[in-house]
Amino acid sequence: MAVKKRAKSRQPKARRTPSKPAPKRHFAQIVAGELNLIAGFVTTIVFFVYGDKLLTDFGNPVWFAAMFAWLFGVMMWCAFGVVRHADALADLLGEPYGTLVLTISVISIEVTIMAIVMLSGGANPTLPRDTMFAILMIVLNGIVGITLVIGALRHGQQRYNLQGAVAFLAVIMPLAVIALVMPAFTQSTADPTFTPLQATMFGLLTALLYGVFLIIQTTRHRSFFDEPEAATHGAAHQYAVHKAPMAVRSALYHAVLLFATLLPIVLLSKPLAVMLDYGIEQLGMPTALGGILIALLVLSPEALAAIKAAAANHAQRAVNLSLGAALSTIGLTVPVVLAISLFTGTPLTLGLDPAEIILLALTLLVAHMTFSGVPTNILFGFIHIVLFLTYIVLVFAP
Repeated sequence: MAVKKRAKSRQPKARRTPSKPAPKRHFAQIVAGELNLIAGFVTTIVFFVYGDKLLTDFGNPVWFAAMFAWLFGVMMWCAFGVVRHADALADLLGEPYGTLVLTISVISIEVTIMAIVMLSGGANPTLPRDTMFAILMIVLNGIVGITLVIGALRHGQQRYNLQGAVAFLAVIMPLAVIALVMPAFTQSTADPTFTPLQATMFGLLTALLYGVFLIIQTTRHRSFFDEPEAATHGAAHQYAVHKAPMAVRSALYHAVLLFATLLPIVLLSKPLAVMLDYGIEQLGMPTALGGILIALLVLSPEALAAIKAAAANHAQRAVNLSLGAALSTIGLTVPVVLAISLFTGTPLTLGLDPAEIILLALTLLVAHMTFSGVPTNILFGFIHIVLFLTYIVLVFAP
């Protein structure tokens, strides 16, 4: 009996749990999860207060490299934060709104950088073109190729929604040709540019077609972009394992923090443009390298998300991310840069060189063949990777 009494007396003690430290832990977790936001705002304040001093001593190559690494690293860290909150909104909203929020959040970084660079006074008429072309090559060849190869090596053949992929490509192909190829062949101007009338009409038509696509994607043909049933049941657990651990809170919470994390990227775009122009000029590097660096800054988080999705046997999510990024690049960037050029008189060159036109046409053709049937084929993955490496070679040895 004594033993039983002692056992009973111990039970209440076992049930006691500390409750007061919980709010502190909760606040600490929030702060730890938003270190990129804190670093972004601190860096922004430093560059706005001491920017004149930090951006003048470029004669020292070590100082320049350190400043560029700091600025570029913080901006990329913030870009990952933007995608993290966009991914949380994706969980809350479901498909296709999830990947749509993620894609538009990432491409909005590109659009804001382009706008600030064009309005900063240091005119670089080919930077928007080089950036858009770099994003198309990285997405349609690099990311698509890697996701196809990784998905095939881990899961064999993968299934995706053919109607959704075809819809993406059906809009990407004409918009890419109108924006990047047609200016090189129009006769109204001597340079590969648009006249004001052409720029107005093509900007409006691009925005209109992209808007129609978004309406179809989110309403009438939303099922085209959903995960196929077979892949959904087989990969739900795997995808949950591969996703980054994150506490998903309210949609308003993540929307506000997404905008707040995007703000330092926008504000730091001007000093980044100054450093890019100086570094490329001093090192004698090709001008297209600036577009590639901006494309890497914009696409790194989304590329990682697409690769993780393919590795987890979510081919449809990888398709939505990659092709959605390519489409948003044209659909959002072209109207913005054309509008800025028209209203401010900033020179803008959009037409590609002959070799780049051939590579773009070949990329669009191979992409159409890649997504002309299901399931996926690892051979097309290697073909896209070869085209991406060809693009890199042409950048440094045109």
